[in-house]
Amino acid sequence: MRTKSLKTSRKTLAAAALLATAAFTLTACGSGDDGGKEPVAEVSTEADSGKAATVLDKPFEKPDLVLKDTHGKKYDLREETKGRPTLVYFGYTHCPDVCPLTMNNIAVAKKALPEADQDKLKVIFVTTDPERDTSAELGKWLKGVDADFTGLTGDFATIQAGARQLGISIEPSKKDKNGKIVSMHGTQVIAFSPKTDGGYVLYSESATAADYTKDLPKLLKGETP
Repeated sequence: MRTKSLKTSRKTLAAAALLATAAFTLTACGSGDDGGKEPVAEVSTEADSGKAATVLDKPFEKPDLVLKDTHGKKYDLREETKGRPTLVYFGYTHCPDVCPLTMNNIAVAKKALPEADQDKLKVIFVTTDPERDTSAELGKWLKGVDADFTGLTGDFATIQAGARQLGISIEPSKKDKNGKIVSMHGTQVIAFSPKTDGGYVLYSESATAADYTKDLPKLLKGETP
């Protein structure tokens, strides 16, 4: 399905912040809002700039999120990614389109980096469908994308709260009109700076492998793409 593109004004004003907040409620594989209050992010990217990245003048704080990794071990997001260039995405393994496309685009871009730089990058996939996405299932799915990506699962309420801290809306999985279980979630990828640990760049689902390939060298340094 398609989601509306994020629109920003040419100046970082209150209107830009409101547009950013509204855009973050868009969902994939369904539609809806989790009803929680979401933080306001100020954006400085000019409208129609042609860039895949939206630079946030007011970065998001990294969520205080403690879950389980693909080995069933406790994973503290802040502690494990501190001082590391990090990309965070919320999605689920049964997603038919957006999730695998997004993760594969990132995987392609990562492989274009020098090996030493590949080791620096942390890519975190947090499931929005923890009932089906167990640690084992996440591990199996991510092996088909990039075995070095980190998959996290746990209590849905904890995951939802962590997503909300980044302005990302997710809802509990439910059956659609055809009886298929779907998970409704925001499609943004948030890039965290290794310098400040702040989430300072946002990518929508329209970002391509070429976009990530171009931007990753700068993200690794905490620079603005």
